[in-house]
Amino acid sequence: MSLDVRDLRLVNAITEQGTLTRAGNALFLTQSALSRQLADLERRLGVTLFQRSGRRMTPTPAGERLVESGREILGAVARAEAEVRRAAESKAILRFATECYTCYHWLPRLLPEFRRRCPGVEPRIVAAATRRPVAALLKGQLDLAIACSPVRDRRLELAPLFRDEFMAVAAPGHPWADRPYVTAHDFADEHLLLYNLSRSESTLFQEVLDPAGVAPRHVSRVELTEAILELVRAGLGVAFLANWAVAPYVRSGALIAVPVTRKGIHRQWQAAFLARSAPEYLPHFIELLAGIEEPSSAGAQWCPA
Repeated sequence: MSLDVRDLRLVNAITEQGTLTRAGNALFLTQSALSRQLADLERRLGVTLFQRSGRRMTPTPAGERLVESGREILGAVARAEAEVRRAAESKAILRFATECYTCYHWLPRLLPEFRRRCPGVEPRIVAAATRRPVAALLKGQLDLAIACSPVRDRRLELAPLFRDEFMAVAAPGHPWADRPYVTAHDFADEHLLLYNLSRSESTLFQEVLDPAGVAPRHVSRVELTEAILELVRAGLGVAFLANWAVAPYVRSGALIAVPVTRKGIHRQWQAAFLARSAPEYLPHFIELLAGIEEPSSAGAQWCPA
């Protein structure tokens, strides 16, 4: 290649300053050094770039063409340099997502300690990856996936986190209130309020109802957990939700929550990451996550069931 950025800056400076002396001052070069660089450039290109009239330097048609193109290139280079500097000055970003929107409520409890340990890092939730965090991790869209579904990929490292439990939820006075647990057959005569998920994505259907050959009397799909809870509270149906999502209602006496099956339906959460590309601050975040024995009940939102 005959040109580099130094050549373009040289030609631009001579055109703007009009003389080799002034261009040399602008580029912090001596006149003799600048003259040698210009002669070398014209030799490499095989054209004369400037007409000399005394000390005055005027671009030839070839020189004007090079100046015009060079300014565009130098502008692009300057913008790239500025972006790189801004990136170097900005905080590092830890991108993560979970398989359950409800899980995000524990983030405020972790942030003060994480910021103390890693003051230059900004944790960022990638909400669009919530339903499929492991797939997003493998595509390079996340640094960390927090998942409860089985993860089977040799490229990933896994770290165990906390556990939670799904509960059968009903209004006070419902027959379930006096039960130590409910079974699949207890849902047969119920109106089940479920988030808009297919049966293949529903833990209740996959692990409890379908194996027992049981179908609820009626299933209504509702988009928000808060709406589900209020409908259950009004006695319009029952639900199947994570214990932390219903805990505030249970504590206030607005709802009752009962384990499902004798053993209960539990989930083990784990942190998944690509070890070969894991940022150095990731272990601190995972360590804080692992310290959660069971996420609190604040901030209930939808959690896939």
